Amino acid sequence: MRRYWLENDSFRGDLSSPDSMIGTEVRIEGDSLHHIRDVCRQTIGDHFEVLIDGSAFFVEVVSEKKRELTAVIREVRAIDPLPTPRVRVALAIPRFNVLESVLEKLVEMGVETVQPLFSDNSFIRTATETWSAKEPRFQKIIQSATQQCGRGEKMHLAPATRLNEFLAHLTTEINQGDKVAGLFAYEIGTEPVRDLVTAISKQKPDGVWIFVGGEGGFSQAEVRAFEMCGFKSATLGRQVLRVETACVALVSILKYELGLMR
Repeated sequence: MRRYWLENDSFRGDLSSPDSMIGTEVRIEGDSLHHIRDVCRQTIGDHFEVLIDGSAFFVEVVSEKKRELTAVIREVRAIDPLPTPRVRVALAIPRFNVLESVLEKLVEMGVETVQPLFSDNSFIRTATETWSAKEPRFQKIIQSATQQCGRGEKMHLAPATRLNEFLAHLTTEINQGDKVAGLFAYEIGTEPVRDLVTAISKQKPDGVWIFVGGEGGFSQAEVRAFEMCGFKSATLGRQVLRVETACVALVSILKYELGLMR
């Protein structure tokens, strides 16, 4: 069955009570209209699911205008929320084609948030017009992957920031009592990632941050900054992994060891 992600304002009913929305109309317009009607050829009488805020709405298209499709909700099903602790990935920005691949995979693997980082060795080291121009494409990739895997909530792509600024923000949150844990991947890491995850599990955090460097890895200064925040370096073995491989490996190990693959 085809699935599509729609924004809240497409609904005319009360999203706080999804079961009461059977029979409610859904408006499909703008970019969603182009994708659903013009690309996927959905028209009057067709059925599909639309996803939003933890629920999947099975709808039937009942009318069509030049700039709008109207569908009616026929059934509603709840989608399980992401399990806790929430997995979050802070990634030093790699080449854009690599980042696109990573985003798609992390959506499918249930990552809650991706934080792009400008670091000493990242592909771009400061905000640029090129980065701003790419962000809409990154969001479309996230939305497409969300539809494909049937997630009930979009993965959040946070605004890009400097690594040291993000660590300072994260340290403040931890000092204020937020239950957050983390580790960073490093080619000469000192501890096996499984041992670090076992220790993290005992902390019972609400969220876990995984830090992954870009193609150039993290600098020595950045490694010291991680250690000052209390984060330890994790090794994934003797081979140096590509960015996309390291992200998938770390998230997989973390989810398995924390019992998040149920």
